[in-house]
Amino acid sequence: MRQMSCWRCGHAVELADALGIRDRCPGCDSPLHACRNCEFYDPAFNNACRETAADRVVEKEEQNFCDYFRPSAKPLGPARSGASDLRAALEGLFKKPG
Repeated sequence: MRQMSCWRCGHAVELADALGIRDRCPGCDSPLHACRNCEFYDPAFNNACRETAADRVVEKEEQNFCDYFRPSAKPLGPARSGASDLRAALEGLFKKPG
Protein backbone atom coordinates (compact mmCIF):
# COMPACT_ATOMS: atom_id res chain seq x y z
CA MET A 1 0.00 0.00 0.00
CA ARG A 2 1.37 3.41 -0.99
CA GLN A 3 0.97 6.66 0.87
CA MET A 4 0.79 10.27 -0.25
CA SER A 5 0.46 13.57 1.59
CA CYS A 6 -2.02 16.31 0.75
CA TRP A 7 -0.21 19.46 -0.40
CA ARG A 8 -2.72 21.72 1.37
CA CYS A 9 -3.05 20.19 4.84
CA GLY A 10 -0.33 17.51 4.94
CA HIS A 11 -2.84 14.75 5.73
CA ALA A 12 -1.40 11.29 5.01
CA VAL A 13 -3.57 9.42 2.52
CA GLU A 14 -3.30 5.65 2.07
CA LEU A 15 -3.60 4.55 -1.57
CA ALA A 16 -4.80 0.97 -1.96
CA ASP A 17 -5.53 1.36 -5.69
CA ALA A 18 -4.91 4.00 -8.32
CA LEU A 19 -5.93 7.49 -7.31
CA GLY A 20 -9.17 8.57 -8.95
CA ILE A 21 -9.59 11.95 -10.61
CA ARG A 22 -12.45 12.84 -8.26
CA ASP A 23 -10.78 11.64 -5.03
CA ARG A 24 -10.65 14.25 -2.27
CA CYS A 25 -8.45 14.68 0.81
CA PRO A 26 -10.20 13.41 3.95
CA GLY A 27 -8.49 16.17 5.95
CA CYS A 28 -9.39 19.31 3.97
CA ASP A 29 -11.54 18.12 1.02
CA SER A 30 -9.02 19.37 -1.57
CA PRO A 31 -8.73 17.44 -4.84
CA LEU A 32 -5.94 14.86 -4.63
CA HIS A 33 -5.44 14.45 -8.41
CA ALA A 34 -3.91 17.93 -8.75
CA CYS A 35 -0.49 19.15 -9.91
CA ARG A 36 0.50 20.21 -6.41
CA ASN A 37 0.19 16.56 -5.30
CA CYS A 38 2.20 15.15 -8.21
CA GLU A 39 5.81 13.99 -7.97
CA PHE A 40 6.52 15.85 -11.24
CA TYR A 41 5.37 19.22 -9.81
CA ASP A 42 8.29 21.65 -9.65
CA PRO A 43 7.79 25.43 -9.89
CA ALA A 44 11.36 25.82 -11.22
CA PHE A 45 10.43 24.05 -14.49
CA ASN A 46 8.41 25.21 -17.48
CA ASN A 47 4.71 24.98 -16.61
CA ALA A 48 5.84 23.88 -13.10
CA CYS A 49 6.21 20.29 -14.33
CA ARG A 50 9.28 18.08 -14.76
CA GLU A 51 7.37 15.85 -17.22
CA THR A 52 8.07 17.53 -20.57
CA ALA A 53 5.39 15.61 -22.48
CA ALA A 54 2.55 16.63 -20.14
CA ASP A 55 -0.06 19.10 -21.34
CA ARG A 56 -0.10 22.49 -19.64
CA VAL A 57 -2.37 22.73 -16.60
CA VAL A 58 -3.15 26.28 -15.50
CA GLU A 59 -4.81 25.62 -12.13
CA LYS A 60 -2.17 23.63 -10.22
CA GLU A 61 -4.37 23.23 -7.13
CA GLU A 62 -7.49 21.94 -8.88
CA GLN A 63 -8.31 18.44 -10.12
CA ASN A 64 -7.07 17.65 -13.61
CA PHE A 65 -6.95 14.84 -16.14
CA CYS A 66 -3.17 14.63 -16.60
CA ASP A 67 -2.12 11.15 -17.73
CA TYR A 68 1.35 11.61 -16.21
CA PHE A 69 0.11 12.25 -12.66
CA ARG A 70 1.96 10.29 -9.97
CA PRO A 71 1.03 10.81 -6.30
CA SER A 72 3.86 12.40 -4.37
CA ALA A 73 4.75 11.14 -0.91
CA LYS A 74 6.46 14.45 -0.05
CA PRO A 75 4.22 17.10 1.51
CA LEU A 76 4.73 20.48 -0.16
CA GLY A 77 2.95 22.64 2.36
CA PRO A 78 0.48 25.41 1.60
CA ALA A 79 0.88 27.65 -1.41
CA ARG A 80 2.97 30.70 -0.72
CA SER A 81 1.56 34.16 -1.24
CA GLY A 82 4.26 35.12 -3.73
CA ALA A 83 5.24 38.79 -3.77
CA SER A 84 4.93 39.32 -0.01
CA ASP A 85 7.17 36.30 0.66
CA LEU A 86 9.77 37.59 -1.79
CA ARG A 87 9.71 41.04 -0.21
CA ALA A 88 10.17 39.55 3.28
CA ALA A 89 13.10 37.47 2.04
CA LEU A 90 14.76 40.51 0.46
CA GLU A 91 14.23 42.63 3.55
CA GLY A 92 15.81 39.85 5.60
CA LEU A 93 18.86 39.86 3.33
CA PHE A 94 19.41 43.59 3.57
CA LYS A 95 18.43 44.06 7.20
CA LYS A 96 20.88 46.15 9.17
CA PRO A 97 22.43 44.36 12.14
CA GLY A 98 21.21 45.76 15.34
